[in-house]
Amino acid sequence: MLRGARPSPAHFDKGSISAFVVVMTLVVIVCAGLAVDGARIIGGKVSAADHAENAARIAAQELASVHSGELALDPVRARAAADSYLAAHGLDGVVSVTAEKVSVTVSQAVSLTLLTLVGMSSKVVSATRSSAPVSQ
Repeated sequence: MLRGARPSPAHFDKGSISAFVVVMTLVVIVCAGLAVDGARIIGGKVSAADHAENAARIAAQELASVHSGELALDPVRARAAADSYLAAHGLDGVVSVTAEKVSVTVSQAVSLTLLTLVGMSSKVVSATRSSAPVSQ
């Protein structure tokens, strides 16, 4: 460089774009992770809700007596039916039975893919559904 000459503006900007590219790459990866893994979490929640609803419906079919005209659940058989459904599908759940209705809560872990880069390997989702016998 000549004495007294001013350096070009490009001389001062060397390497300044590198930090921007690194930050933007990380932002894009995190956004993609939220989109992909968010969809997996929503899918897991829908699956848990579906299984909870099916288990509750099966349990609500276990009636104690229909001869009197009143529908009452047999709590022992209803709980056994719901637990059997959950076990057949390899699920963890909590079954609550009263004489009027059955409630089933299903919890399951959803493994994450891209968000493992930021330390999240799985997310537990749960859903509760209830069912009651109805006469028609």
